[in-house]
Amino acid sequence: MMFHILLLDDEANILKSLERLLRITPCTYNGEVFPLQIETFTSAKAALERARHTAFDLFLSDYRMPEMTGVEFLKATIDIQPDAARLVLSGYADLNSVIGAINEAHIYRFLSKPWNDYELVSSVAQALGYRRLLVENKQLADQARFEKGTISAAELERRRLESLEPGITRVNWGEDGSVILDDLDET
Repeated sequence: MMFHILLLDDEANILKSLERLLRITPCTYNGEVFPLQIETFTSAKAALERARHTAFDLFLSDYRMPEMTGVEFLKATIDIQPDAARLVLSGYADLNSVIGAINEAHIYRFLSKPWNDYELVSSVAQALGYRRLLVENKQLADQARFEKGTISAAELERRRLESLEPGITRVNWGEDGSVILDDLDET
């Protein structure tokens, strides 16, 4: 299983360093190697737009950026992909920002810049392992609900599809009951 992660930092050199580290260092958890597919963004708005259309297992964001803070970005991802793991990387950590990040954006871990390579890769692996466990538990709970008759087969399938392709089950309705399609020229 390939794990899809999104890296966000307004500094391109930081992104290159993170991506290089995660590509050359095996990301292992409980003896299992997690293969990674990595996408990088210097713009929070562009990253959010991508997250609306692509499923990610983990979001790793810088804390201070010009468009929005990392916490604001990660809070926005909760609505789009509630099951994804979230990490914050910052060179400006104070206790209040750490507490705020954890409470507001469901941050799995707050990492400092400059980072320790082992700690960063280990944190990514632990967050992915934890996320996988949560998703498996959610799927088992949904299957049990289906078997008990508390959710329908259609709802079970909707949840499965939404986990694979975020936003696929959401429909924009017009006032007249028509379906409003996204303008494909904008993307």
